Amino acid sequence: KKLDFEQNVICPCCGRYGRLEVYMTYMYFSLFFIPIIKWNKRYYAKTGCCHAACAIDSELGHRIAKGEASELDLNGLHFTRSGFGYKKCLFCGYMTTDQDFQYCPRCGRPF
Repeated sequence: KKLDFEQNVICPCCGRYGRLEVYMTYMYFSLFFIPIIKWNKRYYAKTGCCHAACAIDSELGHRIAKGEASELDLNGLHFTRSGFGYKKCLFCGYMTTDQDFQYCPRCGRPF
C-alpha cells in the first residue's frame, strides 16, 4: 500500500533528482473479502528514478502513516536495486540489461 508521503531527493544510487515514496506491506486475515486483522507490517522507501528500495524502521513508518513525519534522512538508509537492473524503451518495448545505454538499440530513441 502506498502511503501519502513524497520527498524530493537526489538518489543515492544513480545520482538523479527524483521522488522518494514510502510503502507499507502487511499480511491480513479476511472474512468474506473484508480485512479483519492486519499483522506483520513493514515499511519501505522507494526512489522513483531507478526504483531502488530499502526497509525503514517500523516506528518511523508508523509515524509516516499517521502523517506525523514529514522528511526522511537519507544518511541512515541503505538502498539496493534488486530486480531493477534493466531499462525498457517506452516506444518499442525493448528491454536491455546494460545500464550504459543512453538510446534504445532497436529504435534509437532516448531511454
